[in-house]
Amino acid sequence: MSRIPALLVIDMQNAPVAIAHRAAETVAVIAGLRERAKAVGAPIVTVQDQGEALPAGTEGWRVVPELAPAAGESVVHKTSPDSFLDTDLDETLRALGVTEVVVTGFATEMCVETTARQALSHRYDVVLVADGHTTSARPDAGGYAPPDRSIAHHNEIFRNIRFPGRTVRVLPSTEVDLAAER
Repeated sequence: MSRIPALLVIDMQNAPVAIAHRAAETVAVIAGLRERAKAVGAPIVTVQDQGEALPAGTEGWRVVPELAPAAGESVVHKTSPDSFLDTDLDETLRALGVTEVVVTGFATEMCVETTARQALSHRYDVVLVADGHTTSARPDAGGYAPPDRSIAHHNEIFRNIRFPGRTVRVLPSTEVDLAAER
């Protein structure tokens, strides 16, 4: 069985990154993964959220410069937390021969989690990059868990989730292998 990974970069756009917890660190981790993906020829798919809160073409909608898609890289536009819903993500991944998605981006408990779970339902193996996703910076008060706890919580959920016929791994970026195994 061959393993063909693709790096998935979700919603790393100017407006979301401006409110992100540990934004610079997360951008640096994903930028490093992008360079490693390019070095081994692994596909990189950038997902851009758009809609009322993030109108297409605006400065806030644009992907942060450090992660901007290069010519020829796939870009998928979405309007919900699910990067597969009403988009061409599945078709794009299948056309590239992808069997495993390496998930990074914003926001941990919304778009990252939803897309990772939907990837399993679409029959992809999943690697959640433990230090490659983030959420909004927010005070400890309120109904949301503090950012560090939310990230750790979701990493732990994915370490323990079981899905028939699928492999799910949570790895630090330093342990992610983006080379295809045919």
